[in-house]
Amino acid sequence: MICIGFMSLLYKHKRCWLARPSGLYTAPMAETVGFIGLGLMGRPMAKNLLKRGFNVVAHSRSQAPVDDVVAAGGEAASSPAEVARRATRIVTMLPDSPDVERVMEGADGIFTAVQKGTILIDTSTIAPAVARRLAGRAHELGATMLDAPVSGGEIGAINASLSIMVGGDADGFAAVKPILDAMGNRDCVIRIGEAGAGQICKVCNQMVIGGTLAAVSEAFALAKKAGVDPALVRGALLGGFAASRVLEVHGDRILNENYTPGFRAQLYAKDMRIVGRTLAANEVPAPVSAIVQQLVYAMVAGGKGDMDYSALATVLFDLAGVE
Repeated sequence: MICIGFMSLLYKHKRCWLARPSGLYTAPMAETVGFIGLGLMGRPMAKNLLKRGFNVVAHSRSQAPVDDVVAAGGEAASSPAEVARRATRIVTMLPDSPDVERVMEGADGIFTAVQKGTILIDTSTIAPAVARRLAGRAHELGATMLDAPVSGGEIGAINASLSIMVGGDADGFAAVKPILDAMGNRDCVIRIGEAGAGQICKVCNQMVIGGTLAAVSEAFALAKKAGVDPALVRGALLGGFAASRVLEVHGDRILNENYTPGFRAQLYAKDMRIVGRTLAANEVPAPVSAIVQQLVYAMVAGGKGDMDYSALATVLFDLAGVE
């Protein structure tokens, strides 16, 4: 039901597909936001908070992105615990469940210094069960934790046009909505339900993207092998019922063989592992997603883990014997 509801909301809010004009949403006052995890997505997200008038206290494993955020007007913190001492609104953007657990529960983690009333916003894609457990632990410490995974890739992070799917306390969501709006498309910042619901929605998101990406790749493989121009096929499909954001953006990447990572294949493989475990935990059969998962694993095993995940097309092209 969550997945169906999410797709209905996307249909209703077609503006989720569009980059939001910059400068529309500013902090009503100079609120301080902690930000931990300044990777491909996190760095532009933190910088967008600065652009919207928030003070940002940043920490990351690598110093260079911290220096970049400081140069843009932010401040540096030496550890997650220091971030927790200096901010009561904290955003995390990390690769996987163990990374989030380490930042929250480690020896110098957020939970060692978290202030009562703090709202934690985890924008990472992690296992729903881990999100629920950490939310429970935050509640015991007098804080609120929201799972708020995002969709839109590096482009969406740079343009502040991300779709943000939130699970957790409704009052906590309302309190940090301006922070989320500063990083995403306001029409697509949606509370899905209680703790873990945001991560369930992200699982649905990755299933839909993976299935669509595989189908687009197969269609291009057929066009190539039949001697038909796949670019013209894409153009025709974009004008009809087969149109999708995947066909628009990743279809263009595939045609131009532009696999510079906006979202690395190895991270998508991690997401598909979460998909498989979540499906199993809920006893939901998903044969299409199972095949996509194997195709993604084949891509990573073939040495393409650092390419954009749209390079899934190359696996299907190889199977079809086309370039």
